Amino acid sequence: MEYFNFHTHQFTNQSDVLELVNQYPKDFDATIPFYSIGIHPWYIDENGLDEDLKIIEEKLQAQNCLAIGECGLDKRIEIPFDLQVSVFEKQLELAEKYKKPVVIHCVAAFQEVMAIKKKMKINVPMIIHGFSKNNQLAEQLIAAGFYLSFGKYLIKNPDLKTVFQNVPNDRFFLETDTIEESIKQVYELASEYKELNLKELEGVISSNYKSVFK
Repeated sequence: MEYFNFHTHQFTNQSDVLELVNQYPKDFDATIPFYSIGIHPWYIDENGLDEDLKIIEEKLQAQNCLAIGECGLDKRIEIPFDLQVSVFEKQLELAEKYKKPVVIHCVAAFQEVMAIKKKMKINVPMIIHGFSKNNQLAEQLIAAGFYLSFGKYLIKNPDLKTVFQNVPNDRFFLETDTIEESIKQVYELASEYKELNLKELEGVISSNYKSVFK
């Protein structure tokens, strides 16, 4: 693996890239080599919840299921927040049971996500995907034991440069999510910001991968 794409919705099947492809229980694609699977807060369906959780639990036992998610909390959607919390907590219980890291979607609910991690005493790695916020929040999350993954906003928002530079090298990943740019382009920008050459950056992320995806 030269490149690791921590979170993507598009499987591109490149020999030098390990892609953690986001999957949903109802639309599972068995041809994807490595994936995460979870219930995104946008797509919570109370009627199908038990079935979704059953599928997730079954898939989490597979070797090539690397993580649960993306799952999390989003205060800018219509889905009732207490329902989101309940579904998120059920998935965290599964993450702990099967010792899988968690890919987190979080919008305007960072304090709640941190509080839930603390309350439930979650020990598996939790990674906030698509981080786009300020230094202060980044520091809070890292102090609370989270990893941060950067991609879309790193490319689109130059103000994120100093936030990314301040994140310790052992606490970040890179991703493409839904952008058209390749993971290699994200790596190139990240290596420039971190003042590392590409080989050094590959080494940093490879080491983080080994720590998180044991």
